[in-house]
Amino acid sequence: MRTAQDVIIKPIITEDSMAALQMKKYTFKVAKDANKIEIAKAVEVLFGVKVKNVNTMNVNGRAKRQGLHQGYKPDWKKAIVTLTEESKGIEFFESMM
Repeated sequence: MRTAQDVIIKPIITEDSMAALQMKKYTFKVAKDANKIEIAKAVEVLFGVKVKNVNTMNVNGRAKRQGLHQGYKPDWKKAIVTLTEESKGIEFFESMM
């Protein structure tokens, strides 16, 4: 069994993700093999909130070059977590607004 820290890798802080905070949507980089149920439970355990919905997407790695050598950054998974209306916000994101 994985812990919540193994499922949620890090928060994603972009202009779009900060605009979605008004609708109680929070964006995280998650483990590639994590499913929606594991992600929802991990967010509830780590931050003490109630999750309404989880949307996930697989993000392909970008092509990178270093001189003559070419390669790709690794693929990763992104999760957008929507909280319930009566749930409080996540303090980490709220302090950035």
